[in-house]
Amino acid sequence: MVMAARRVLHDEYFHKAKREGYVARSAYKLLEVNEKKRLIRRGDRVLDLGCAPGSWLQVARDIVGPKGEIIGVDLTPIKADFGPTVRTIVGDAFAVDPAELLTDGRRFDVLLSDMAPNTAGNASDHHRSVDLCERALDLAPSVVKTGGNLAMKVFEGERYPDLLERTKGLFATCKGFKPKATREVSREMYIVATGLRPGQ
Repeated sequence: MVMAARRVLHDEYFHKAKREGYVARSAYKLLEVNEKKRLIRRGDRVLDLGCAPGSWLQVARDIVGPKGEIIGVDLTPIKADFGPTVRTIVGDAFAVDPAELLTDGRRFDVLLSDMAPNTAGNASDHHRSVDLCERALDLAPSVVKTGGNLAMKVFEGERYPDLLERTKGLFATCKGFKPKATREVSREMYIVATGLRPGQ
């Protein structure tokens, strides 16, 4: 039984991440999202909520290049050093003062959230996942510039349509997207939105 679970967990993306130097397989989810939607561009400022263990920081760093900036926030410290364009903050993403995030008052081009609750294997996982996304949407108008972009993870369920509608109200375009690197049995979905509306 243990061996079967191990084979599922250690799939092609797990091994690919090891070979290519990413700290987690989730890197390929963001790579695919960005390939399809071009959320992150060279020179962008990116805020990554729930950034541990750091694979999205790595992907964003490589895309924005030396003139970009990435700030990651997580309750878990990031052990790796991802270079001078990446800064991490240990703490609750929604207890951090937005002013601490906005270097020189400059807002972010992109808000990323790969946050997920500690799963219990029941319907509460979905509800707590949506709550995290709602918090990200609450934060977005304070830290993302007009025209900015968003990608956030949610577990599908009964509140998903309402969450999608709320996101559509804030951004010019919004769609659900399931990257190939997401495990088939997973209920993970990514809401990908572009063009934060003015006045939000």
